[in-house]
Amino acid sequence: MSQNVIKKAADVIAAKANYVGGGMEGYAVLALIDEDGSPTASALTIARSDGINWLTFATSPDSNKVARIQKNNRASVCTASSEFNITLVGTIEIVDDNAAKADNWFEPMSHMWSGPDDPSFCLLRFNTARYNLFFADDESFAEGAL
Repeated sequence: MSQNVIKKAADVIAAKANYVGGGMEGYAVLALIDEDGSPTASALTIARSDGINWLTFATSPDSNKVARIQKNNRASVCTASSEFNITLVGTIEIVDDNAAKADNWFEPMSHMWSGPDDPSFCLLRFNTARYNLFFADDESFAEGAL
């Protein structure tokens, strides 16, 4: 049963990754620990994903997110609606590899950056350690560790 729930969660995340429409459909909330040790949350577009194993996000190198990750790389990602709740807990890293940045680039990012080699473009990669998943349609639930 949990493999079916994990697959449903992976499908939801994949549908959000690389999202080019309007609204909040392509977003997830990334929670980090700030400089004072308090949790902070930001809504970010998911660039790419591998099931629930990892997700990438774009930001700027001078953002408070990057400063927070440099001090504490523990993170959580949540995406939810009235139909599902997908909560992932793990670590996040700053990716400075040009090939990875190019691979995670998609056109709507061009409203903020000139391209994957733009020095003000930064890639974040969240790696899942554990998950908590719920789907309302069949009340399916799974939690565990990867």
